Amino acid sequence: MSELSVRELPLFPLPEVVLFPQEYLPLHIFETRYRVMLQSVLKSDSRFGVVRWDPIAKKMADVGCCAEIIKHQTSQDGRSNIVTIGQQRFRILEIISETPFINALVSWVDDEQISDQTKLLELKDSVSIALKDVVSLTSKLTESEKELPDSLPDIPRELSFWIAAHLGGPVANEQQNLLEITNTFQRLEREYELLDHTRKQLAARTALKDTFSNADQANN
Repeated sequence: MSELSVRELPLFPLPEVVLFPQEYLPLHIFETRYRVMLQSVLKSDSRFGVVRWDPIAKKMADVGCCAEIIKHQTSQDGRSNIVTIGQQRFRILEIISETPFINALVSWVDDEQISDQTKLLELKDSVSIALKDVVSLTSKLTESEKELPDSLPDIPRELSFWIAAHLGGPVANEQQNLLEITNTFQRLEREYELLDHTRKQLAARTALKDTFSNADQANN
């Protein structure tokens, strides 16, 4: 393991929050220890680690995502509002200190190289279709306008992170697992399973709704 792949990083544990690369995370800093951490971070490279905190198990996850501060504003009472963006993922190797804030030795985590790019792109297309179907069926079922952004990532790795970060329901419950997967194909494969299951459920509910709607129209 090279020196460049390991570094010290202040940690900010957040209950039930999983940050993904290239996703924005606004934060309100008010606790004393994190005010101190913020001042320390701003004097260095404006980076700290966001780690999911499990309030039931009372422990941090082993893998988190580095957050870079891109905007910050501090009020007179010392509280701060900041906007961060997710960068590299990391794995906690060792907690170095816990006062005044948690500081850890971490190693960077990245996805493995995929040799079969054709298969990866085919899976990415299948995931994209499933995602569009879920959004379309949700719109129809809820009678509301729901659309995917025009800037939806086209690169498989980035798309897999976007889906993990933005899709609620069953995907939200697996966010930490999706963050820890180090193979883009496997991450997309799991997301396809989740999306396809959701698509089938929504299609069944939509068909049932249409049946009742048609019956009501016939009775009137």
